[in-house]
Amino acid sequence: MPDDDPALSAQEELALARLALGEGDLRHAAGHVAAALVQAPTLPEVHETLARLNAASGGDLDLFPLGQHAFVGAVVARAHLLAAAGRPAEGLDLLAAATGYAPGADWAGVPWVTAPGLPERLDPERTARILMQICAAVPDPVPRRRRDPLRPYLTLARNAITVHPRHPLLLGAASALARRLGEVALAVTWAARGVRAEPSKLGEVWLGYAYRSAGRTRDALAALGRAVDLDPDDLAVYADIAGTLADNGRLDEALDWIDRALAKDPTFDCAVHTAHRLRFQRDGDVAHLVALADFVRDHPDDTHEHGDLAESCRSRPWLGQVTPAAGPVLDALRQALAAEGAAPVAVRLDALEPPSAMRTAAAAVPGLDVEVAMVAEPDPREPRRDSTRPLWRYEGTTAAPTLPAPSAEAAERIRQLAHPAWPHPPAAYDAAVALATVDLDDLLGLLVHPPDAPGTALGQVLTGQDPSLWVRCVQVWACLGLLHHRTDEPWAESTRRRVLLELVWGVEDWITEAALFALVTAAWVDPGVRPDVARVVAERLADAAVVARERRVPIAVSLAHLALATPDLDPATRDLAGELVSGPARDTPPGALRRLWHRLTHLFRPHP
Repeated sequence: MPDDDPALSAQEELALARLALGEGDLRHAAGHVAAALVQAPTLPEVHETLARLNAASGGDLDLFPLGQHAFVGAVVARAHLLAAAGRPAEGLDLLAAATGYAPGADWAGVPWVTAPGLPERLDPERTARILMQICAAVPDPVPRRRRDPLRPYLTLARNAITVHPRHPLLLGAASALARRLGEVALAVTWAARGVRAEPSKLGEVWLGYAYRSAGRTRDALAALGRAVDLDPDDLAVYADIAGTLADNGRLDEALDWIDRALAKDPTFDCAVHTAHRLRFQRDGDVAHLVALADFVRDHPDDTHEHGDLAESCRSRPWLGQVTPAAGPVLDALRQALAAEGAAPVAVRLDALEPPSAMRTAAAAVPGLDVEVAMVAEPDPREPRRDSTRPLWRYEGTTAAPTLPAPSAEAAERIRQLAHPAWPHPPAAYDAAVALATVDLDDLLGLLVHPPDAPGTALGQVLTGQDPSLWVRCVQVWACLGLLHHRTDEPWAESTRRRVLLELVWGVEDWITEAALFALVTAAWVDPGVRPDVARVVAERLADAAVVARERRVPIAVSLAHLALATPDLDPATRDLAGELVSGPARDTPPGALRRLWHRLTHLFRPHP
């Protein structure tokens, strides 16, 4: 149901509808009424005009046609006309479809839907299936701010239960809707009545979910256990029991249930997803998540969408977000931004910071006075391996890009895409396809000439509180874009691999991390490149560890997190990464930065 971009207000659309109606042009009048419904679905004047149109046309439903690309306003208008014609069940079907398309619109907030007498004209089983359709279209639970447009359906459920107080399917479906809308006690009551009216597997599942939402874990597990007794072959219930046990700290029992499910069907998607998530929860081995990503890739026709991989990766370094940078020059930057220019800020560095950090601070706070006490060996201004296209040149301790700025089109493309969080590495790879047509020179230029943050809420927060996060976002997504460069070339001899390797072994910088993350992401999505990527990660981390014996390596902990996210990494490197992550040299972002990071990755998290 594609939506047109509304250019007129509801009142303006109504004025045009009345004008067309007066001229007898019913089809144009219908188009304007449908557009007005989209903008004001409960406005009485819209429904009055729709009634006039219906009378003038003699109840011609074809004025609001359905089809593969039906306009949602036409669907809703047809629903109301069907109800007026004595066919409310068909009208509710269409309203439910509109709600599935746009759950935030108050499509059902009209008198005929909430009329107490409506359920007497409906088959209770059909009412139940309409409620189930609504449940399938909305999150569980629905966020508070998005519940009001769905409450008319809950009123419909109440009225239907008054008319049909012992209908088990209706009671269970109504319980599911009530639970989603935060009416947990009501959900328990209705589900329990449904089970008493007629015990069934589905009824016990609804009751178990209601108990779980109410915090009654023992009762929830008992109900779900009865569901298994009624249908031992429904492995989805096994997964539900496992998830409930795991949520309450009973991980071993949860895995026992999952193993029972997998023994019956090793490919059952719900059990496979839950199993990998719980095993990762138990031991933190990323191999479980990689195996889950492989399963998702190899089984695109799963019974429904799962969130286990995204849930496991959420808020974890590199698995679900870029790691925030730390260090004295960034501490000074944040201090200067917090002071809002009240006093000049100076910082004396014991050692040289990464060039991206130095340039970010200089750009954000032009008056920032930075003094570098010494340049320790090995010299961080030199690439770790020879490069055919260095990104930085130094004059003393001041770094400058060697590449020209990217095109305006490339800068705008990255502004629209860059974000500090992603559901999981394969999702980041898929999103970065938006950069597939950006030239290689532009992608490299973005690394050293990051554009200003966009004027969005996210961009404003980054610009005002910590510009380093935006720079790191740009670098990460530009490197992910490199993965989509000349994908027809075989990996081993490809331009994308060669360029990313040069970045990995270039000057010690945030770009090193971004390039290594791109390689790790490639290993997640292509099992064939995993040995190569694992070797590169092992070599780069070993090199950082050697350098760290001589001087501080600001990116070492981040590289270690990248290693822990790498598929098929050898045990010795994994142990080294663990030592670096947990060791005393770890850079811990200050409390204010941690709070900012939490805000960014939760408030502005993109939808998968």
